[in-house]
Amino acid sequence: MTTPGEVERTLRAELRGEVDFGAAARALVTMDASNYRRVPLGVVTPRDADDVAAALSVCADAGVPVVPRGGGTSIAGQATGTGVVLDLTRHMNALLSVDPAARTAVVQPGLVLDRLRDAVRPYGLTFGPDPSTHSRCTLGGMIGNNACGAHSVAWGTTADNVAELAVTTYTGAPHRIGTGWDGAPAGLRELVGAHLGLLRTGMPPAFSRRISGYGGLDALLPERGVRLAQAFCGSEGTLGVVTEAVVRLVELPPAPALAVLGYADESAAADAAAGLLPHRPLTVEGMAEDLLGPAPAPGTGAGAGGGGG
Repeated sequence: MTTPGEVERTLRAELRGEVDFGAAARALVTMDASNYRRVPLGVVTPRDADDVAAALSVCADAGVPVVPRGGGTSIAGQATGTGVVLDLTRHMNALLSVDPAARTAVVQPGLVLDRLRDAVRPYGLTFGPDPSTHSRCTLGGMIGNNACGAHSVAWGTTADNVAELAVTTYTGAPHRIGTGWDGAPAGLRELVGAHLGLLRTGMPPAFSRRISGYGGLDALLPERGVRLAQAFCGSEGTLGVVTEAVVRLVELPPAPALAVLGYADESAAADAAAGLLPHRPLTVEGMAEDLLGPAPAPGTGAGAGGGGG
């Protein structure tokens, strides 16, 4: 049985990036934004895709699980694990190129979303999905959990805004996937062909907001265009590690406007939401009456004293 020390030594010999199995490094990644806590075997900060492939190959040979990690903003423990954590934020965090005419950008997985948005804003463009953690979440993490945000009614989820992915599987094999079967791992096309009926009936299109997990596998159907990159999104690193992505950009709205609509209750508001969609809103949010009451006066109420958490 391979010991942690042997795994550490082999990783140090094979990688150019940092390998740290010390208590401090492990403690820093025991948690994400959830209530879960799992102590990993060690932390690896790969410098490039070759390092990712080497780390995955070493861990596969040793039977050690791997968790790719971005900003650690996930709320269900997805960025924690008991094996080796790949910290993709230290070195693999570049915006490689922007094509304003094609409205695309090439990014590395550790790039923080707001860095991308700031870089493309001068072109009148942005990346549509914008979760509330936009100042610290990474593009790789967004691809991992198929993040969306408040503007998903206008621009969809991350899966809807990814054109191509460079992915390394657990054995260390690289793949470049987009639309069509080019770059697909061996056997995937045959697997999909053998389960077309299940893919067509098990994932009804009426329920389109299927985010994390394998909820986007129906994108592999021939009538859906065999969108491999889209199907990969949401798989939380279980199908492979993203090392580069070509993402689509959208136009920034020139003059956003806010409309406040009142309804008798939450059920009435929910019933009315579908009728708002033909007007192409950027976002549709609900706010209950108890959130609209008067705020505490200065110096009174829960905000006084400044001693809260």
